[in-house]
Amino acid sequence: MRAFIVSATLLFIVACVQAELQCEHKQADLPQSWIDMQAPCMKAVRSHVAEELKAGLQYMAMGAHFSKDLVNRPGFASLFFKAASEEREHAIKLIEYLLMRGQLISGVTDMIPYKDLTFNLTSTFTNGASALRAALNLEASVTGRIRNLIQVCEGDPNFNDYHLVDYLTGDFLTEQYQGQRDLAGKLSSLEKMMDKHGVLGEFLFDKKLA
Repeated sequence: MRAFIVSATLLFIVACVQAELQCEHKQADLPQSWIDMQAPCMKAVRSHVAEELKAGLQYMAMGAHFSKDLVNRPGFASLFFKAASEEREHAIKLIEYLLMRGQLISGVTDMIPYKDLTFNLTSTFTNGASALRAALNLEASVTGRIRNLIQVCEGDPNFNDYHLVDYLTGDFLTEQYQGQRDLAGKLSSLEKMMDKHGVLGEFLFDKKLA
């Protein structure tokens, strides 16, 4: 009995090794009737993935600036690092959506702006207010790009991609508008505090963010 168990275990290990060594599989011959996403819309989504990643890198640069020992604004740093993570999550959501629609089959790295990571990145800011103003402008730019994406995907006279449009409108645009309002409120409060208390006002505001 013991010999049988040992033999069976060895056969199992050999089978696993052989399975791991197999590098290629026959490509499945799947019906294409379920893939209905149109090329202009698909290309626009792929392009927007890069825009979300670029926004994330800009926020990361902002967080790094306020983390410097000579700046030392942990509240602002935390705010912008969190924003960087959210932008990256948006890119992942779009990639997952493309996968769901059967469109992400090649050229994945084309959506990642790794070839030019210095695309007009702003890495220094005079104060927290200038950073919040830059963040608000960045969010407004992303919102505009999402709206353009929606127009592309619903503008095809032969195929209105209403599912993607609904997804972008309900999830992405809602979060964009809420985020813009939040940044506008923060900027308003900070400028009022700095108007009366100068650098001390920014210091206190940073403590509140932290």
